[in-house]
Amino acid sequence: MKNLNVETVLDVHHWNDKLFSFKTTRHQSLKFRNGEFVMIGLAQDEKPIIRAYSIASPNYEEYLEFFSIKVPNGALTSKLQHLEKGSEIVVSKKPTGTLVIDDLKPGKRLFLFATGTGLAPFLSIIQDPETFDKFEQVVLCHGVRHISELAYKEFIEHELVEHPYIGEMIQSNLLYFPTVTREDFRNQGRITTHIKEGTLFSHLNISSLDPEHDRAMICGNPEMLSDISTLLNFYGFEISPKTGIQGDYVIERAFVE
Repeated sequence: MKNLNVETVLDVHHWNDKLFSFKTTRHQSLKFRNGEFVMIGLAQDEKPIIRAYSIASPNYEEYLEFFSIKVPNGALTSKLQHLEKGSEIVVSKKPTGTLVIDDLKPGKRLFLFATGTGLAPFLSIIQDPETFDKFEQVVLCHGVRHISELAYKEFIEHELVEHPYIGEMIQSNLLYFPTVTREDFRNQGRITTHIKEGTLFSHLNISSLDPEHDRAMICGNPEMLSDISTLLNFYGFEISPKTGIQGDYVIERAFVE
């Protein structure tokens, strides 16, 4: 437990029967770069089961926020989903991860490709003023199966534009592209399909991918990571080979099986 801090749950939000998010206190010693993750677990376990969770809140907030799936028989999520205000969790003291804009070459546009709870690290990145200092435009793509899984949609489309510090940047420079595969919605299909067929670009009225000016970050399941990486490679993008070395795009290597 010496490498873990005990934090208190401040708020829990259930998006549907499969997804929830929660906020906790944040130890004053915890410093992280937006896009990084920590290990979290339940405080009441003598030897806690811990799992990697991206931090969804930006690094200037006094709280931590996490976005999770509910797995009925999951070793940790089966218990985490029953968190309430006042519950305690443990959080590792040392954040890490490869989804950081420091490892991207300078560029004009930043594409953030996420499926499911892979949205979490990008929530912190789109709330970071530095992101908009480094890129003229940020394109956030979030793919899910059902409309109810488009967590944070209202937050991204409406609440963020009212943010006292970054609202103006969000309104001017952030494009949001939610897409659904199993229900009728304004954007339907996988992110990869929208890239291949060009609908991502036509719907947003932007030009296609260009490795000279565009950079990308990918977070999702292993198949999605592989598919989008293959597409980016086809377009001529080069992946950041490891932490500290810049590339045209980055993935969260810790979550790759």
